Amino acid sequence: MKQLFSILFIISSIVFKAQDIYSRAYGNPKNPPVIFIHGGPSGNATLFEGTTAQKLADQGFYVIVYDRRGEGRSKDDNATMTFKESFEDLKGIYTTYHIKKANILAHSFGGIIGTLFTSQFPEKVNSLTLAGALFTQQETYDHILKQAKEHFKNDSSQLKEISEIENLDKNSAAYRKRCYEMAGKLNFFDMPNPTPQSEMLRNEYKAGEFYKNNIRNSDSPLKFYKNEPLNNLDNTSALKDIRKKGIPIFAVYGKNDGIFSEKQLNDLKNIVGKKNFRLIDNCSHYLFADQQDDFLQFIKLTLK
Repeated sequence: MKQLFSILFIISSIVFKAQDIYSRAYGNPKNPPVIFIHGGPSGNATLFEGTTAQKLADQGFYVIVYDRRGEGRSKDDNATMTFKESFEDLKGIYTTYHIKKANILAHSFGGIIGTLFTSQFPEKVNSLTLAGALFTQQETYDHILKQAKEHFKNDSSQLKEISEIENLDKNSAAYRKRCYEMAGKLNFFDMPNPTPQSEMLRNEYKAGEFYKNNIRNSDSPLKFYKNEPLNNLDNTSALKDIRKKGIPIFAVYGKNDGIFSEKQLNDLKNIVGKKNFRLIDNCSHYLFADQQDDFLQFIKLTLK
């Protein structure tokens, strides 16, 4: 009886831990698995899930979305927000959905996590797709501030703010936050010319249940920078190492995603290979909502 109680306790603990992580699968489990890793810290997968997950599954994939521990719908006040924790929870997704190997589809900050996970656990990854994903973080911050200086060259108050940002600790949550706030002022995350389809997608998302669950945990970045010593990373060498291990890397970016410089995107194209790289016109950071058809076509052609 004592042994039975111990087994039941272990099982209930596993179930309880799994329940901390929001996840959902779309499509046929017999199809090639794709795991979507959202941005952040403080992000969630609601926009991708509410607009694109089922449509990607309809292309013949088994699509799994989840919110990282302590972010979005995976509320956990005890989350540490470290890469190690992210990796363990991602491995838990594999276990939950009985997957041995998967295609990783990583967006924004999720690209950092997806790249490091693939580098450390290559046996679990069939391919890595970077979708508007970060890979050389300081270059991104430098590019944002350089463009801001040019844009606000006649605005003394904005130039003062840019100078304040440049004097912050570059490995801090405050530096990251204010760089992206500046990018927002420059409309770097906005689609230049919204199409009827993109407007419809976003309106449907905002009117639905996923938008109601668009939960943002403002403490997540603070915890990440407090607990994770690896931040502000340059993943160039990690990506090259992944290629050497024989794992294909695909990269799809919005041509109008203002947080990446032309040099960064050319460098990435040289790493992943020209045939594995795609820039989408009239498209910014949230490319799966900006130009969904082009995005789905790229994923279908590369992963199949």
